[in-house]
Amino acid sequence: MSHFVSLAVQLAVMLACATLGGAVLRALRQPAVLGEMLGGVVLGPTILGAVAPGLQAELFPAAGPAAALRGGVVKLGMLLFMFTVGLEINPRAILQNGWTALGVGLCGTLVPLAAGVALVLALPGLFPAVDESTRVPFALFMGAALANSANPVLARILSDLGLMQSRIGAIIMSATVVDDLVSWALLFLVFERLAGGSAAVDPGGMHVGMHVVRVAAFFAVTLAAGWAASRFFAREQRRRRGDVATRIGLVGVAVLLAAAAAERLDLHAFLGPFVFGIAMMPPADDADDEAFTAIRRFAQGFFAPLYFVSLGLTTDFARHFTWPLVAAVTLVATASKIPAAYAGARFGGLDRRTSWAVGCGMNARGAIGIILANLGLDNRLIDEPTYVALVVMAIVTSLGAGPSMRACLGQGAEPAGAGEAIR
Repeated sequence: MSHFVSLAVQLAVMLACATLGGAVLRALRQPAVLGEMLGGVVLGPTILGAVAPGLQAELFPAAGPAAALRGGVVKLGMLLFMFTVGLEINPRAILQNGWTALGVGLCGTLVPLAAGVALVLALPGLFPAVDESTRVPFALFMGAALANSANPVLARILSDLGLMQSRIGAIIMSATVVDDLVSWALLFLVFERLAGGSAAVDPGGMHVGMHVVRVAAFFAVTLAAGWAASRFFAREQRRRRGDVATRIGLVGVAVLLAAAAAERLDLHAFLGPFVFGIAMMPPADDADDEAFTAIRRFAQGFFAPLYFVSLGLTTDFARHFTWPLVAAVTLVATASKIPAAYAGARFGGLDRRTSWAVGCGMNARGAIGIILANLGLDNRLIDEPTYVALVVMAIVTSLGAGPSMRACLGQGAEPAGAGEAIR
């Protein structure tokens, strides 16, 4: 079969499974994104590969042109989805909730980070594949993996719970920005140390300072470019309201350039569109811009499900599943994240119920957790059992985030647009 036919069949099967999984999870009052993630496990080597290995290998090849094409389509779609996530964040709301978001982000990042490092150093027997030469970078990596919260998954969970446009949604999504900065900066240093770069020689000195400067410059330039673009689009919408296709095309150009810039600076490509989307929030009178609406619908209805399904296509959970390791990683991740984020929220002035809801929401590792695990595996820093433990932890914490938030807030969780709205 030709590469195009193979790609088309792969995407069709993935989208069908995502749609079905999302519908089932919604019926069970769970966020649809989790059904999409579990759909990938069904289509991957864990289930389909065990039942019909020949069919699974032919349908979803692990290497070759078809696999590369699938990966490119999925990543491109996720760039657009992260842009739409950024669009949902109002910078004014971030400023209004600044101290609370900063407290949640710092507490919810630093405590799990320390817990992950302590787990590796205190129980080395759980990680027999790690030797003395890589124990420190491995411990730092595990800390970063336990510290992260998943922007895409949290966005979908908050949307499904009707909280994306509320104050709690603004606080959680703002806190994940702090979370991401710490986690990705730490990973940058870990991988450079493994590569024998300057970080290995000067892990706490000028090299770190230069990286911080580059990150700050990237945020400043991207936010400024997004603000200028939002003003331009607002004028164009008023002058040429019918020219939606041109605005969509220009947004696509900006999203790709922001992603390329982030990747070039050793940040994750997803961070560029997310930051650009934050700055691109249109003025109040242009909030229903048809271009943004079209991008949101297509990204969230087509590309995002493909991405979440793709996360389970290459992992054999049954073969590399180790109960003690999975249990320890999941327990430490949850026991450190929820109370830490709760403490940050309380410090920021939120009441107890809302603070527990923030902690439970921040506990979702989701897609970003799996991405971090993949990076560790690709860089040969972790082995397959550790990778599976991190992926299972990401799925379990994501599965629990929605119901636990609903329990903390009660059945009267605000519908979208109620309460203190972002837009």
